[in-house]
Amino acid sequence: MAMTGIFGHAWCLAAIVTAATLPETPRIDSVVMSRSQPRESDKAVIWYDDFDGPVKPYTESQGELDAREAFGGQGRSMLCLYEKGQQGLGNRKVFFGDSPTGKVVRKGKHFDEIYRRVYVKHQHGWTGGGPDKLSRATSIVASNWAQAMIAHVWSSGEALTLDPASGVRGDRVVTTKYNDFTNLQWLGNKPVSSFNLHGSDAAGRWVCVECRAKLNTPGKKDGLNQLWIDGRLEAERGNLDWRGNYDRHGINAVFLETYWNKGSPATQSRWIDNFVISTEPIGPVVCPRNPTLIKTPYHGPGKQQGWKAEIAADDAGKTIVWQSEVLTDPQRVTVGPDTGQFLGPLAGRDRLDAARTYFFRVMQQSDGGQESVWSPWHQPIKTEDETK
Repeated sequence: MAMTGIFGHAWCLAAIVTAATLPETPRIDSVVMSRSQPRESDKAVIWYDDFDGPVKPYTESQGELDAREAFGGQGRSMLCLYEKGQQGLGNRKVFFGDSPTGKVVRKGKHFDEIYRRVYVKHQHGWTGGGPDKLSRATSIVASNWAQAMIAHVWSSGEALTLDPASGVRGDRVVTTKYNDFTNLQWLGNKPVSSFNLHGSDAAGRWVCVECRAKLNTPGKKDGLNQLWIDGRLEAERGNLDWRGNYDRHGINAVFLETYWNKGSPATQSRWIDNFVISTEPIGPVVCPRNPTLIKTPYHGPGKQQGWKAEIAADDAGKTIVWQSEVLTDPQRVTVGPDTGQFLGPLAGRDRLDAARTYFFRVMQQSDGGQESVWSPWHQPIKTEDETK
């Protein structure tokens, strides 16, 4: 019995090839962003760095910027380089608000709640699970970097986890130095994310990671720590007592980190881009209503023959609003009526709705006729709000 794939080629059930001979399931690597991102002028934003412009005044900065890898296909990103057996090279440390030390931005402000967002990419073929450290937000209370609290985003195998910690007892900070593990109280690091940021399915493309840290009301256990990956809530710690009755300092530093405790099993790289710290939810990058999508490079038998993309108005693909035609450009497509068809609530339109979040999926075919499976729905974007 013959069947026909989405590219229109007939094939037989008896001739179904094994997964090992199929093209690798691709992903949308990134999208071309709008030239101006709202956070550049947003009063809620404490810090924004796309690593493309002048070097920002980090208190501590280690490692190079890489012009070979950047979200959107141009610009630069922060390189995290792992030589085999080494702990990694690359970090950035931002101090702000009421920090008593460092190159302080938004000096004098007190922040009890912040969001931080980065895009993270691991090279294709990444191996060994996750480097232990990715980022942390903390409350620095002295020039020796003693800490009232820490909101860690750390690895747990291939997954991510939140690992909040308190350095306060009652109304007194008991830590006497940075990373004073003897005096820190750990508030719980399970469950971990279901999304494996450091696994093979995520390697080779940019992934949006956002974290929220909300300090408890002094004397209450109502603090909150949350983690989103690609727009989905992946981990949460509620009812936290970050700081007891202490309220002299708020959250006043965020660090981007590379450190791999046991060292990398191979020489490999990951990259960080579009770093934002804000007092309000940040979400994904903003794109034109006819966004340009960038697919990951082809991996599989032979060469790439073509590929297809779809867009949905939800992260489960229940409302598909655009389907591409078979695409022959190796990696790029600009969404529009000349490259595909708008469907459902957008039938007959020529672009996506304004100020909406959309998700993508993609598949590809080899020149031998083998088709990959569709990717999961991923890479959320938000379209421009043209009323502003």
